[in-house]
Amino acid sequence: MQRCRGAQARSPPPRPRRHRHHGERHRPALLHHRAVRRDEARRGAGARAPDGSAHARASRPLSVGVGDSHLNPAEYDFIAARRRLEAKPKSASEKLTSLEDAGSRVRDGDIVAVGGILFSRTPWALVREILRSRRTGLTLVRNLMCYEGELMMVAGAVNRVMTAWMGIGLPWGVSKIMREYVESGKVAYEEWSHLALGLRFRAAAMGLPFLPTLTMAGSDLARVNAMKTVDDPYTGQRLGAVPALYPDVAILHVHRADRFGNCQIDGYPHMDADIARAAATVLVTTEELISDDDVRRHPDRTVIPGFVVDAVALQPFGSFPHECYGLYEADVEHFDEYVAGITARGGAAVAEYLERYMYAPASYVDYLDLFGGERLARQQRRARELVG
Repeated sequence: MQRCRGAQARSPPPRPRRHRHHGERHRPALLHHRAVRRDEARRGAGARAPDGSAHARASRPLSVGVGDSHLNPAEYDFIAARRRLEAKPKSASEKLTSLEDAGSRVRDGDIVAVGGILFSRTPWALVREILRSRRTGLTLVRNLMCYEGELMMVAGAVNRVMTAWMGIGLPWGVSKIMREYVESGKVAYEEWSHLALGLRFRAAAMGLPFLPTLTMAGSDLARVNAMKTVDDPYTGQRLGAVPALYPDVAILHVHRADRFGNCQIDGYPHMDADIARAAATVLVTTEELISDDDVRRHPDRTVIPGFVVDAVALQPFGSFPHECYGLYEADVEHFDEYVAGITARGGAAVAEYLERYMYAPASYVDYLDLFGGERLARQQRRARELVG
């Protein structure tokens, strides 16, 4: 025992000290990130940053003519956005309204962020209301955009889309309608990586002007959008900076909500929580209305708090023909029919789709009747089979 205590009492031999020269910095693992190495390799060993410095000490200005037509200072005014969000009433108040009233709150020229992802939990009922209201000049933003973007383009509702991908999915390929409208100059296409869009919403949700990132570093995407570069104040390493994105309106679809706007989402929530906290106006459709007592009993299930929500409309099958996890599956056969029409007739097929599914049915119930009760029940059965 004495020997053991004596061994513990002895101090370890001193380690050789490494003296750093003045101004020398540690090289964290971050600097060995593949994207950083790829960017440095492209510039060459010892090459200087685009502004002529070894490491750009100030934000790199955008190249003239690259993405300038998309820039709108109001989109990056985080102080004004914070004041706008802080001014929203925070007390519990009744948010229930009709689908038509919720859709009418979108105005011409708004930046509209769409919740869900691709064909999962798309707020389809609200998309339909926006189309029926014949809005124009919209900017449509979504992490992975499905064919709601095509409908908006052909309807003349949007003049800009902001996304990382546009199309139903890999089996159907990249949107042909998007290519037609973007390449002809009818619609501006602003491309960000999936992570970059998420960080833009996250920055806005946090009330910050931007967030640093390595996404898009060394890629051509950084040359065609509003990404800039900043220096890490601790290491001097050059990083990307993506600006906060504060939508005018967020449209979301959830599994359950109460009358005060507290929302529950089953499965992956995607970027919906950040989008809701970033947007000036938040419009929600829900598959089911629950009591506020139920929300209080299960506070951990609330993904979007009611104080950021402005309107809630009850709408079962509010995502159909897209999926709502655990409740009904996406109607892939319907997607096949839609894409086959575009392959055969191009934009004319989309115009026909708009007339048949968006404009002609007087209500969302009438719209669902076009699919028939048996088809809806089949998609419900498929969803139950997947989740057990």
